[in-house]
Amino acid sequence: MFSIFKPKSFLRDLIPNDYVDIHSHVLHGIDDGAKTKEDSEFLLESMINFGFKKVITTPHTIKYVWENTSETINNAFNTTREDLSDLSNKVQLKAASEYLMDDHFVSLFKEGELLTLKDKMVLVEMSYINPPIQLFDIIFELQVAGYTPILAHPERYNFYHNNFEVYNKLKKAGCYFQMNLLSSVGYYGKPVAETANRLLKNNMIDFVGSDFHHKQHIAAFSSPIIIKEIEAIKKAAINNCSF
Repeated sequence: MFSIFKPKSFLRDLIPNDYVDIHSHVLHGIDDGAKTKEDSEFLLESMINFGFKKVITTPHTIKYVWENTSETINNAFNTTREDLSDLSNKVQLKAASEYLMDDHFVSLFKEGELLTLKDKMVLVEMSYINPPIQLFDIIFELQVAGYTPILAHPERYNFYHNNFEVYNKLKKAGCYFQMNLLSSVGYYGKPVAETANRLLKNNMIDFVGSDFHHKQHIAAFSSPIIIKEIEAIKKAAINNCSF
């Protein structure tokens, strides 16, 4: 008997063989991601099992919360790579950062070098409560300084869900968009999944990322995809290979 329903697609099955993850929190004890060496080990082992070829880990840099610097991130990166040398030989590792866009961030890129994903491409985020008042000024000044912004998980900013035109404005301002893969399985809720699908349908998602923090994220990676724009997810995942 043939089923009238299409077979489900599972997130882990969409990962290309040469996938490069550009957003994760696998360095232990440095932000809200991995807490211990064992946590880092579990996350990296899982990513390798999923077929990840390269992992660019991106600890938060947030004033008064996670006050990371290039030095603290590189130190944590080197420690993790040394402690987990067997795993670091199985997957390429690189350290960057996920920067909260605020006044402190502006002082960072004006006074020194940022930790970037590649060349001058930098991963940035906003507060989930509200965007910075001077958002477009920050984006403009960042580009004047020679950097290209990649906005992390635009689908998760609930304050834009009913104001989709802002997404168009952000793209026109020069932002690339990085969707969280877990948004496609409804991990962050239905409104986020719906917004992710709309962004994908409008060809606005340039890259994807795992944004892995803990075991619950790993478990959800084997969930069925609930959004329709699966081919657009595959295309974005292939784009990651440029890193």
